[in-house]
This record gives sequence, structure tokens and C-alpha cells, in this order.
Amino acid sequence: MFSRRQATACLLAGVIAIAITSQPAFSQTLTWKQLSLTTSPPPRMYPAMAYDAVSKKLVLFGGLGANGNLNDTWVFDGNTWTQLDTPVAPPVRNGASMAFDLSTNKLVMFGGFDVNQFLQDTWVWDGATSTWTEARMPSPPPPATGAMLFTDPLTGKAIMFGGYNSFNKIPAYNRTWRWTGTSWLKLNPATAPYPRGWGIAVLDPIRRNVVLTGGNGDTIRTDNTWTWDGKNWTLLSPARQIPSYVGAGAAFDPAMHAVAVFGAAGDTWSWTGNDWVQLNPVNSPSPRSAVGMAFDIATHQVILFGGQLGNSTLVNTTWRLLGN
Repeated sequence: MFSRRQATACLLAGVIAIAITSQPAFSQTLTWKQLSLTTSPPPRMYPAMAYDAVSKKLVLFGGLGANGNLNDTWVFDGNTWTQLDTPVAPPVRNGASMAFDLSTNKLVMFGGFDVNQFLQDTWVWDGATSTWTEARMPSPPPPATGAMLFTDPLTGKAIMFGGYNSFNKIPAYNRTWRWTGTSWLKLNPATAPYPRGWGIAVLDPIRRNVVLTGGNGDTIRTDNTWTWDGKNWTLLSPARQIPSYVGAGAAFDPAMHAVAVFGAAGDTWSWTGNDWVQLNPVNSPSPRSAVGMAFDIATHQVILFGGQLGNSTLVNTTWRLLGN
């Protein structure tokens, strides 16, 4: 029976193997391609979206649609979106976030916002049975939207950082939490990033850390870059800093050997491990924010979905990032 660390190593090794066998996109023609699909989720902003290693599909939940917040569940197999009729579903919300937890082999989703309340509930998605289950606990993290969830590079557990709650005197959080399988454990790292919600937090399996930047810190600056190594946060000083986008899309792209970011200005960036580099794709989605974005390990592609255009229009297009 594998230990959690062995399971983590296996998953990371799989992604690294993809990266090693992929020619870096920097030497290729990079482009975004809009997919022509017969069925898509309705337009929305701020959905929760992540890769499920059990079903080997992307999972998308909720978000803010044209007529209010949603609680529908969709999966994407690399070619087709399919809506699932689950016997139980989390209440409607936008701004929730989720990440895969290797110790339980489930996606973990926290919080979000619904009309006039910030949420603090936790739900787990079982890709083997396509079911949602609420994880009730006596002392959950405080209510928040825009918290950033990611898989820990050291333990493979789901980690949560930050979040935003405008009802608080200090609206942005800078707490770090680890999922135990049944509840959230508050961690006490020696240093912590400045408070923020809706930022970028992505596992880089090659460098075995997580890069974090951007988001909304209320009056606190978020144009800074941090990494998490499984034990502590470190503030970096890249030669170039990415703009402080709120609700940008981000995912690790093995073909680039780097984290890829799609910003609200329609720009595409990569994190090389020590610096931000702006890329110049031949074709790009129009500027938009509050998107869903994840790397589909099964089909080896970065997928971007939905978001809100600059004129406040919600969209439901699906894009793939390609290096030709």
C-alpha cells in the first residue's frame, strides 16, 4: 500500500514525465484555440474548476450565471462537456475553489458567495461515484469567497490560503489551512503572503512548489510573488512582476515546463520558476476575468472556460492552449 508521499511522488512524476517528453512551448508557436463543441455549460463567471485524477476528467461547479448563482456540475473529457445529475449538490455559489487531495483521492471545495452571504461549507467530490458529500465539522474556517486551493507538493493534501469577506473589518485573509480528510487544520508557517482573495495559486510539479500572486487584498498590495514548499511561504523578487489580476486563469503546462496564466487583459504569462515572462500567442481569447482554468492530465491540455468580458457579458466558450 502506497504512503501519501509515495502517491504524491507518483502523481508528480506523471506530470513531470509529460513535461520532459514535451518540447518547450517557448521554442514553438503558441496559440489559444477555441473549441467547437455541441454542448457547453451555460455562461458564467467564477466557477470552481479542477482536474479529478480518479475520473480523469475536469470538473466544473457553479459560478455566477445570467440569472444568479448556480450549483450545476459538469465534467469535461477533453472533447465533450457533460452535465451530471447528482443526487446531492452543494448550494448555489460563485467564487468557490477546489483542489485534488491525494490522501482521500477526492476533490475538496470550500466556500464562495451567494447573494448576500459568504459561505464556509466544505464539500468533497468523489470521481469514482460522481457524488458530492458535505464535510461537516465543528470549527470550519471563517466564511470567505475567493480562497485559493491547491495540492500540497510535499504531502499531496489539499491546502487552502486566503479568501475574502467584505463583512469583516479586515476583509482579506492570509491564513493557511491543510485538509485532514475530515476537517481543516490551521497551519502556522513562519511567514505568510499578504492577505488576498481570488489570486493565483498553482502547483508546479517540476520545482515541487506552489506559486502564488495577484488577487484582491482590499488596501493591501498583491503585486508580489510567493512560493509554498509544503512547510513555509517564501517571498520572491522576480525581475518582472505579473499584474495584480483578480480572477485570472492559471494552470501548470508541462509543454511549457511552467505555470501558464491568462490575465484579464487577454494576455498570457508563464512562471519560469524565478521570473514572469509575457508570451505572445498567435491567437488569444478576448480579455476576460473570473474564468475557470485547469490542466487536463489525461489529455495533456490546458483548458480555459467561461468568464466575464470587459462589457460585463458572461461567456461559455472553451479554449485550449497549444504549442504548434
